[in-house]
Amino acid sequence: MTRAGLVGCGVISKVYAEKLNALPFVELAACADLDGERARALAEAHGIPRVLGVHALLADPAIDVVVNLTVPQAHVQVSRAAIEAGKSVYSEKPLGLALGDGRALVEAADRAGLRLGCAPDTFLGGGLQTCRKLIDDGAIGEPVGANAFMLSPGPERWHPGPQIFYQRGAGPLFDMAPYYLTALVMLLGPARRVTGSARMTHAQREIGSEPLRGQKMDVEVPTHVASVVDFESGPVATLVTSFDVQASRYRNLEIYGTEGTLSVPDPNSFGGPVQVKRSAPDEWQDVPLTHANTEQSRGIGLGDMLVAMQSGRAHRASGELALHVLELMEGSIRASESGAHVDLTTTCERPDALPPGLADDAFDAGGQP
Repeated sequence: MTRAGLVGCGVISKVYAEKLNALPFVELAACADLDGERARALAEAHGIPRVLGVHALLADPAIDVVVNLTVPQAHVQVSRAAIEAGKSVYSEKPLGLALGDGRALVEAADRAGLRLGCAPDTFLGGGLQTCRKLIDDGAIGEPVGANAFMLSPGPERWHPGPQIFYQRGAGPLFDMAPYYLTALVMLLGPARRVTGSARMTHAQREIGSEPLRGQKMDVEVPTHVASVVDFESGPVATLVTSFDVQASRYRNLEIYGTEGTLSVPDPNSFGGPVQVKRSAPDEWQDVPLTHANTEQSRGIGLGDMLVAMQSGRAHRASGELALHVLELMEGSIRASESGAHVDLTTTCERPDALPPGLADDAFDAGGQP
């Protein structure tokens, strides 16, 4: 049984706590937050036996792995401290705010012989894994391109504390593109270069949600970003992420092949639907999902990492994958500023596909430890 300590008890922690409590080989042993009351509330709601200070949790020898759910600005600091304390760590996305910091984290984990994992893990869900199998089986021929869209009027309409989404390390690109870019790398392999254009539409935005309704918040980041990614295997993908779009009819993600088109479900979810259209007269065909984990399953990336630690194989939601995605995002902004393509300095292995037919929360055909 692996004992996990959760750092950062905000909105997403509730989903993680529920999933980690359901994994039979994980004990959610402690939680910590700078806001002690928030940590105590999470512990009470999810049966977490100990509430600690952040430094105490990181130093606790009873904790085997740290789950880093802090705000993006603290991801690197907390992950680095966990590694220095001799603990493997699984972080929420993004891995860091800058490529250099993310690279240093990956190198530090490698030197220490520890595992570094990073969200998103939605690509391990039944919807995206079904799409991976369709591509690998040649259902649409050779992939030649992709279009992806995350178009929204912004989280200030519903989130109780939306200011963080407009600070450095967030915005539509850093907050939402990890889902799309991670899915694309899983489906098509690593990228080789990226370009993009970005704009900030409003320097201030008004909060429409409670309890801060009517208050103004400053915007520090671009709120509409168009990126073009060239993949090493040949396809060219377009990704538009925006908090400035009031309505849209675009699909979330499509992969175009020489023999057909694959409609991919929302990469921010775990299930379907999945559809294929193979020739002009044909109708879109619904494809039954071939893989499990179709419901809310945030945390299965950590589960896969822990199973991989036992068997010695590579884990799928890896630090290297997250670093590659981080460079794609940073490169989009750099390209917008410079007016040129950015050649990537990172790469990663295409994450292994999950075998079809496994049960929920299973990651290897041979079973779990």
